Amino acid sequence: MKRIFDISLPISNKLARWPDSPETKIRRRLDIDKGDKVLNSTVFLDVHTGTHVDAPAHVIPGAEFTHQIDLNNCIGRASLIDLSHIEEQIKPHHLESSKLKSSSGRLLIKTKNSHLWAEENQDFNKNYIALSPEAARWIIENNFSLVGIDYLSIQSFDDSSATHLTLLGANVIILEGLNLIDVPEGEYELICLPIKLMGTEGAPARAVLRSI
Repeated sequence: MKRIFDISLPISNKLARWPDSPETKIRRRLDIDKGDKVLNSTVFLDVHTGTHVDAPAHVIPGAEFTHQIDLNNCIGRASLIDLSHIEEQIKPHHLESSKLKSSSGRLLIKTKNSHLWAEENQDFNKNYIALSPEAARWIIENNFSLVGIDYLSIQSFDDSSATHLTLLGANVIILEGLNLIDVPEGEYELICLPIKLMGTEGAPARAVLRSI
């Protein structure tokens, strides 16, 4: 049987969030244990919470919203590369030195960030590994239609928006907030389905990898 890896983060009010994002709130509105006939919950969260997709409208006025994303780019063969040894911003030579198959069309980057999700303290860590603008251009030049990384942003915390602008300006879908700690480097089938929220620039997604 093909193995399935769930690379999505569990959403709760304990999950790390971007510093200026509102607190995630999951509440029981009705509770069977308290005498209600059904169990019913409400959720309040930022659309960039946990594992999520960024649409071009995130940084480009008038560009595609999340519900307009072509799902063909979110489902299909993906190359996962392990750059866990990298201690700096990811540059083109890091990508060039990996065993990539650009024909896959989708690139997932595993870094030491994934180990942060295993820590008991889920406070935001601004020193995560991210993609440089130059690496973003390399991804476009090598014909990838989606790129994913294992923290809440694909660009460095104190960086400009150049990485986002470069990728989204070329209609490369950004998948952020992955947990790749238990997934070996290799080729997989990616299944990523962002929630169909109308008119938003991002959306939480359930993302899984299936062995090929």
